[in-house]
Amino acid sequence: MGLATIINMICFVCVPAWGIWASYFAWGLWIADAVVSVLTCFVVPFIMMTRSSEITISSMSAAWLLPVVACVVAAASGAIVADVLPDPQYAFGTIIVSYVLWGVGVPLALMIIVIYLLRLMLHKLPPKQLIVSMFLPLGPLGQGSYGIQKLGQVSQKIFPEAHTLRPGTGEVFEMMGFFIGLLLWAFGLLWLFFAVASIIRTRKFPFNLGWWAFTFPLGVYATSTCQLGREMPSRFFRVVGTRSHAVKRFRF
Repeated sequence: MGLATIINMICFVCVPAWGIWASYFAWGLWIADAVVSVLTCFVVPFIMMTRSSEITISSMSAAWLLPVVACVVAAASGAIVADVLPDPQYAFGTIIVSYVLWGVGVPLALMIIVIYLLRLMLHKLPPKQLIVSMFLPLGPLGQGSYGIQKLGQVSQKIFPEAHTLRPGTGEVFEMMGFFIGLLLWAFGLLWLFFAVASIIRTRKFPFNLGWWAFTFPLGVYATSTCQLGREMPSRFFRVVGTRSHAVKRFRF
């Protein structure tokens, strides 16, 4: 996931400044990131299935989402990379692979979120040391929402240039991306409420490494909100997304 941040910044900053070679460099990094993401998403859950020690629902935490969200992040980053690739065929292949990554990561993340909700209902809130992890479900929901919207937006541009599929397919993908992205964003509102309410109820909790959950999940959820504002367009989503980014930066 950390490599995806570097890839995105290369696309946003270096490609306009340095030219075509930077886009292919970002593409190469993205391919490596996608491979590692798939391995992480597939292997880590399988190791948990086959390990000898027993896992109980009460011991579950939202950290189960971390291996899975790697594919969701790679999918969103793939859309950004495809948008700057000069070759339409390479861009088209990148988009298709990104949709596959999204299809692997988001449904699996939703399954884990359902199990996590069951754990909360049966065994109540996590201990104070892990209370910040309540924000983690916002990660795959926010990044999944942004990724499917960005993929639809880039598909609308690339599909006609690649002369593949039927005319108008890109527009269908763009509309579906917005609709699915809106649903994921709405589901994230519920978990945002759960997380904030848990923090308020707990009041005092120790500082630890888990505080990073204040940054990535809230950051990608704010990015999803801004993307909705650009797609509609909507002043409400743009303002809420901008303020969410400001709050996240202040907390960081």
